[in-house]
Amino acid sequence: MTDYETLLVDHSDNVLTITLNRPDKLNALTHKMGAEIKGLLKKAGRDDSIRAVLMTGAGRGFCAGQDLSDMSVFEPGTSLRSHLQQGYNPMISAMRALEKPIITAINGVAVGAGLGLALAGDIRYAAENAVFRIGFIGIGLMPDSGVSFFLPRLIGPARAAAMTFTNDEVSATQAEQWGLINQVCPPDDLLPAARELAVRLAGGPTKAIGLSKRALNRAQLIDIDTALEYEAQLQDIAGRTGDFREGVLAFIEKRAPQYTGS
Repeated sequence: MTDYETLLVDHSDNVLTITLNRPDKLNALTHKMGAEIKGLLKKAGRDDSIRAVLMTGAGRGFCAGQDLSDMSVFEPGTSLRSHLQQGYNPMISAMRALEKPIITAINGVAVGAGLGLALAGDIRYAAENAVFRIGFIGIGLMPDSGVSFFLPRLIGPARAAAMTFTNDEVSATQAEQWGLINQVCPPDDLLPAARELAVRLAGGPTKAIGLSKRALNRAQLIDIDTALEYEAQLQDIAGRTGDFREGVLAFIEKRAPQYTGS
């Protein structure tokens, strides 16, 4: 396949393996990475030789969410709604719309939009040292990238609220007990186990699996695009708050944020 700036790509055994490849940034998302992921998923939908997708991260993290060093996203007057509509929303929608199974192999931290990326997979395996955290509330925002849609459906509204409001980390073991992920693996066993499953699913009835995925999507109370659009509207409001500006500034200055509720 074509070379990619932010991804490592392998296509073998009817499995497309996508590895987020910004390990020095814990695979933090950029507009370029989101566009490359979306483009690959579009190709996967057209290519009959791809019958399953495996997504993981290079290095010690799965994905740390939005790369906050890209301050153009947070310049005054920038609409976070537009940022989501043009970037993350199409990426998450593409994952859910792809009528082929997607396994996310979470090899480390999954935070913010990276958590949304992990949860958008159909089946989730995680390394024992993986950590899950909302992230958004830590900089004065609310969840986006499908997190508000997936989280309460997977772990229940009370746990989702606690995880969202406190921003506390959730271990892989706890995540498995809650139903956030399917299986915990020793770090060295994660990719072999996830790939074994991907190859198995790639050998299954691809059309039936795709139709099953479509049915599971529709069985939710609302569809993912409605949830994504609502997130974008609310995120636009959160992005205008003083606490958001303080959260980003505190992150950059490596200090504890001083929120005022404004």
